[in-house]
Amino acid sequence: MMRDVRREFSTGIFLIAAAAFVLVMFPVFRDALAQTDKAVKKSPGLPRIVDVGSERCIPCRMMKPVLEELKKEYAGVLIVEFVDVWENPRANEQYRIRGIPTQIFYNANGKELKRHIGFISKEEILAEFQKSGISLKPSERKGKQ
Repeated sequence: MMRDVRREFSTGIFLIAAAAFVLVMFPVFRDALAQTDKAVKKSPGLPRIVDVGSERCIPCRMMKPVLEELKKEYAGVLIVEFVDVWENPRANEQYRIRGIPTQIFYNANGKELKRHIGFISKEEILAEFQKSGISLKPSERKGKQ
């Protein structure tokens, strides 16, 4: 009899904890999904690079200043996006990621051109676009996208 009461009590506590977890985490998951959807949307007319990584990995952190520099220098010419796999767990599946950081290069029509895994310099990024026939010139209006 006492075991049944303990089991029911444990089950009840577990269900309450699970419900609380869902209520607390729902906004976090909703925001992560919104970030994924934003990254997936294509901006017509501009090539884009999506860096899928994490704030927690060292090569990913090394990419941050490279991406910021590209974003400023090529504002209005190139779309630069970052997707954090810890904040957005669906990104691994959505982008078919095998390792981080992964940079995905897209042309102006949204067609994937190339992938690179690991750190890549600004010069190498520009060279990859050039190899694909996309010549990027620094923006005259430097600023944020």
